[in-house]
Amino acid sequence: MSHVAESPLDLAIDVRRTASSATDYLLAVPAGAQRRLARAWLWLGMLALVGAGLFSILLVLSRTPLVNEWFPAADFFRVALVVHVDLSVLVWFVALAGMLWSINGSERGVLTAWIALGLCAIGAAIMSFAPFFGTGEAIMANYIPVLDDSRFIAGLLVFAAGVVMLVLRSLFTAPKLGVTFDGSGALKFGLNASVVATAIALLAFGWSLALMPDGLTGKAWYEILFWGGGHALQFTWTLLMLVAWLWLASASGARTPLSPRVTLLMFALALAAVFVTPFAYLAHDIASVEHRDLHTWAMRLGGGVAILPIALAVVIGLATSRTRKGTGPLRAALISSILLFASGGLIGVFINGNNVMIPAHYHGSIVGVTLALMGLVYHLLPQFGYRAPARRLAVLQPAVYGAGQLMHIAGLVLSGGYGVKRKVAGAEQVLSDPGEIIGMGLMGLGGLVAIVGGLLFVIVVAGSLRHPAPSPRTAQSPA
Repeated sequence: MSHVAESPLDLAIDVRRTASSATDYLLAVPAGAQRRLARAWLWLGMLALVGAGLFSILLVLSRTPLVNEWFPAADFFRVALVVHVDLSVLVWFVALAGMLWSINGSERGVLTAWIALGLCAIGAAIMSFAPFFGTGEAIMANYIPVLDDSRFIAGLLVFAAGVVMLVLRSLFTAPKLGVTFDGSGALKFGLNASVVATAIALLAFGWSLALMPDGLTGKAWYEILFWGGGHALQFTWTLLMLVAWLWLASASGARTPLSPRVTLLMFALALAAVFVTPFAYLAHDIASVEHRDLHTWAMRLGGGVAILPIALAVVIGLATSRTRKGTGPLRAALISSILLFASGGLIGVFINGNNVMIPAHYHGSIVGVTLALMGLVYHLLPQFGYRAPARRLAVLQPAVYGAGQLMHIAGLVLSGGYGVKRKVAGAEQVLSDPGEIIGMGLMGLGGLVAIVGGLLFVIVVAGSLRHPAPSPRTAQSPA
């Protein structure tokens, strides 16, 4: 068997490939217990989205002009809003975090991991069914709205217990990073940082409960309880989104002009801002304006410093590279995510007063995170042992979902300019000006389009989950 020496050109190409691979922001899915855990967390996330979608249909219709006249006043809207937000943000994000942390960790403490998953699933189910059996008031507290009903609160506590176990186990199994690392090491650091941010959020929730002033009830009580921890959780979601952006960019063939060390620095800056949270508790009374403002400014400054360089690098990488064959869904989700998140951030600059521009701001930001995680699900499905998603539908889905959400927030921005109040529906909206009616009508239409986009995601992923990927042996054609 003869050996042919490589030419200098071949050697140069090999060196270039080896060097460039060090900047690929990719993670492999381990086999065994870690993959089974990751798949189970994905199932919980998908079930949460299905539940959130059912409530979102009622939610959007209850705020759409003419249609909303058929609904029983504003209480219906508020109950639907509470469950929709908790399922589509809290449960969905925690489930996808559990999926990514399972990939990032090890097989140690696997029993604890399954118990954590079981508690989160049981807690989410109790919260979802509580409105049909209880009569508690809907309290629209920031970050985690609740129903003031013993059943709903019990479900939330069970879910929180699962999150505590998930975070403790993820801290224990977090991979240790050395002095030298590549793009995958940077992603692992970002995921480790998101676990730490969540631990600080849980600490803040407990701290607020311990320091709660006497005499507070209702919304004021829950607002103080969730304010500090809710802000810390935004760093968790942001870090997961940034990891997803870099991962999706590399998976789709984009060469991101950002070294792993600079990326790690951006993640570290975001993590450092999270530690403003315990300082806020030590420096100011939890009911003071100074305490609230410190959390807000930490989120704005710390998050913004980390997001902008990574977003620019990803955009440049996308603009200067060709789409890798079969990765259209990844790019569609990535571009939609960046566009929605940027829109939400831009709207936040112009907020003035307690109107519907506030939900327009956080809808853009939250949906930006959701789209990034949706794209990551598309990428990971084959690695989880499922069939690759149907490409045409998977490319269409982020476009439909993103376009609907852009229409939704554009309508809210237009209505907010006329002073339409947030967290009201039905007759309480008092829509008299044509601009208000047009704005809220656009909001309703965009919301329905977004619901179609969300339904498409469930259909695409469900199609993959029903069909395991063919094994290498069965995939081979006969000789």
